[in-house]
Amino acid sequence: MDGFHDLGGFQGFGKVPHTINSLSYKQVFKQDWEHLAYSLMFIGADHLKKFSVDEVRHAVERLDVRQHVGTQYYERYVIATATLLVETGVITQAELDQALGSHFKLANPAHAQGRAAITGRAPFEVGDRVVVRDEYVAGHIRMPAYVRGKQGVVLHRTSEKWPFPDAIGHGDTSAAHQPTYHVEFHTKDLWGDAADEGFVVVDLFESYLDHAQGNRAVKV
Repeated sequence: MDGFHDLGGFQGFGKVPHTINSLSYKQVFKQDWEHLAYSLMFIGADHLKKFSVDEVRHAVERLDVRQHVGTQYYERYVIATATLLVETGVITQAELDQALGSHFKLANPAHAQGRAAITGRAPFEVGDRVVVRDEYVAGHIRMPAYVRGKQGVVLHRTSEKWPFPDAIGHGDTSAAHQPTYHVEFHTKDLWGDAADEGFVVVDLFESYLDHAQGNRAVKV
């Protein structure tokens, strides 16, 4: 996404509390109600077939900034799913208000139509040097801003393909299916000499990438 929600790579927020995941759901869901947010989402996306998971992500991005910062992670998914259930006619705003006992604030309406994937190109290969397309998108996108315009090396291409999120996130069920690539970036190429020495690997859809100038396969 573009705008407030894309905080990847931003500095000044302090350390991120991190808990190693396990087979216990309690490592993921910190409160007993939180797993219901995912259950509700998959009822709409899988059982009812009313929308895709990328549409839910886009609905989260459509929350007002104040609403976003004033809610917890899984609360945002409840609001996003409720928004899509209203938009697809499963429930009404009035029914939500009645159940809550006050006005249930939904996400804002979508203001973009999305975009189609780039097709007709040969896939990238492991070892290819690529550059992330430097572009702003008014709508759903799964390309973090801090890698745009940056060069990296392809470490892996997935064997599975998924609907291009910029299209399916806006309800385009004809979205082209593409693989994603694990692209390795040098930290100093992303953040300059102030960054610690190291590498960052980002998973990127094929349409977010171009061959870098002078590209040639390298041994990895």
